[in-house]
Amino acid sequence: IHPDFCGFRVVKFRRTGESSRSDEDGISGEHEVQIEGVRTELEPVELGDGAAVPKEFANPTDDTFMVEDAVEAIGFGKFQWKLSVITGLAWMADAMEMMILSILAPQLHCEWRLPSWKVALLTSVVFVGMMSSSTLWGNISDQYGRKTGLKISVLWTLYYGILSGFAPIYSWILVLRGLVGFGIGGVPQSVTLYAEFLPMKARAKCILLIEVFWALGTVFEVLLAVVVMPTLGWRWLLILSALPLLLFAVLCFWLPESARYDVLSGNQEKALATLKRIATENGAPMPLGKLVVSRQEDRGKMRDLFTPHFRWTTLLLWFIWFSNAFSYYGLVLLTTELFQAGDVCSISSRRQEVKAKCSLTCEYLTEEDYTDLLWTTLSEFPGVLVTLWIIDRIGRKKTMALSFLVFSFCSLLLFVCVGRNVLTVLLFIARAFISGGFQAAYVYTPEVYPTATRALGLGTCSGMARVGALITPFIAQVMLESSVYLTLLVYSGCCLLAALASCFLPIETKGRALQESSHKEWGQEMVGRGSHSPGESQE
Repeated sequence: IHPDFCGFRVVKFRRTGESSRSDEDGISGEHEVQIEGVRTELEPVELGDGAAVPKEFANPTDDTFMVEDAVEAIGFGKFQWKLSVITGLAWMADAMEMMILSILAPQLHCEWRLPSWKVALLTSVVFVGMMSSSTLWGNISDQYGRKTGLKISVLWTLYYGILSGFAPIYSWILVLRGLVGFGIGGVPQSVTLYAEFLPMKARAKCILLIEVFWALGTVFEVLLAVVVMPTLGWRWLLILSALPLLLFAVLCFWLPESARYDVLSGNQEKALATLKRIATENGAPMPLGKLVVSRQEDRGKMRDLFTPHFRWTTLLLWFIWFSNAFSYYGLVLLTTELFQAGDVCSISSRRQEVKAKCSLTCEYLTEEDYTDLLWTTLSEFPGVLVTLWIIDRIGRKKTMALSFLVFSFCSLLLFVCVGRNVLTVLLFIARAFISGGFQAAYVYTPEVYPTATRALGLGTCSGMARVGALITPFIAQVMLESSVYLTLLVYSGCCLLAALASCFLPIETKGRALQESSHKEWGQEMVGRGSHSPGESQE
């Protein structure tokens, strides 16, 4: 530090290891600054391997920086707030398309005189579409970009969502809802894009706050049904439920491509331009130096999910996602069934009476049913807050395990013949925790996989979730007719196993940086960037 340099303190940082500075700098060994005729030599300050650089110097990690460094240096700001709202719209649309299933089922059961297996099939076909497309959307996002995959899936869902409102007969709506499900399978890729723009400290909280939009979507769908169903009917409900998708499709063009994806694809200039745009919007400085391009030729290959490092993680996550969707959507469907009956004991006696009369006897949802459905839907808000409070305290794995255990316990309590009020409270608690557990899985999964396979990893997990959602209507609607107790036991047992699976996950991602490459160990992106081989000498 030169004492005579106009009162300013100028520090030169130099890390050990290779340098990509100019040849002139390499020859002189010192940096010189010429300002208005004042020639001042800068005194070098050595930083050891992995040593932290003071924040006021905008993270000057010697000569190079990675996307992770840039995202951390720029921090959370205006850009991320905009991205949160746009990603939230995608989740809101997804939630509405899911919530509509529990409202549409009793309506079409009565209007078209459908047997229970056809009603269940109408729900399942949506999940068949989602299951069959999840891996495809993951591959598209890994091969052609997160934004590309997301735009195509949203426009696809919007088109067939509106078209399904004009279905003349059962077979038509079955096909069209299946195509809607095919498009919805790509919506989880918005989380991949979102997570890759978030700094490490904000990542878990932000992804969890997206659940607020999911909860808003489910609440908005119930309120929309209360207004639209008695007057305009279910067709208009299907059409109006696509409004958030339309808004997202318009705003989607503002979204940038993931800088992590661009770097991995070798498109350094585009990644740098994206990072500069974010820095400008946030009013934050860019890191100094050159953006490191870490390109891998093979991206998004299924075999990468089953390398020795990720094999158990992938298998356990698949079961966790399966159980989450199986239990969450099962509870959504059970809620309308239980409310129509009053409680578990009433539903058993009612089923016997129905069988004695007619297999096609049906009941429309009443105003009281809609009110209680709204109450249980509102449970997702406290569910988010609880998960938000504990996820960074006890970790991702324990959060998921706790959510499954509470849901399992509430399911077992439903065995007791309780009144409608206690039933509503138990369903409220169960739904709060299973929705919170679902979001914890959405936080954990993008964190555990490297950039090369992140979208595919999330896509396959989402696909397994759809398998669970595909099966659950036949448990919550068909098996329920045979034995309500066996139905509840299936959900409770599945969640107990999922709680164990959460505990056995080999990696805890709390406080970890996102991996850029599968060949790097956790946290290597954040420390030791200037590491040198044993043969190299320190300057």
